[in-house]
Amino acid sequence: MAGLSYDESKKKVFFGLGLLAVVTLIEVGVSLFGKGWIIGGVDDIKWLVALSALLIVVLSVYKAYYIIYEFMHMAHEVKGLAYSVLLPTALLIWALIAFFQEGSSWKARREQIKEKNAEEVDSQLQGNIIDEQTYRLVLTRG
Repeated sequence: MAGLSYDESKKKVFFGLGLLAVVTLIEVGVSLFGKGWIIGGVDDIKWLVALSALLIVVLSVYKAYYIIYEFMHMAHEVKGLAYSVLLPTALLIWALIAFFQEGSSWKARREQIKEKNAEEVDSQLQGNIIDEQTYRLVLTRG
């Protein structure tokens, strides 16, 4: 906005604010649709919920890009400075994806352990330790 007049700069800022407001309203509408608040029963259709979530992610990334590009003036900077801002952001996104993956793995493992702990042990099976390396199961009759 360096070469623009005051009125042109003001128009550009208001256009940006309007664009961000419209994208936010679309995000809210898609979110309400995906959760089944607009049309009941939509939240049972898994692929539609996934599609709405993907659309929300895409719109959020677009808003972040637009804010960085216009309001942080990265459009008018040298590429090295722009990359120094964008690279840590990309690494942060990668870290978030990795943490969510790790968390879901821990959750699945915890559920597996809970299921294993809930199993009842057969009282007829008993173990005998023969030596440090051998463990023998013996069936005892009561």
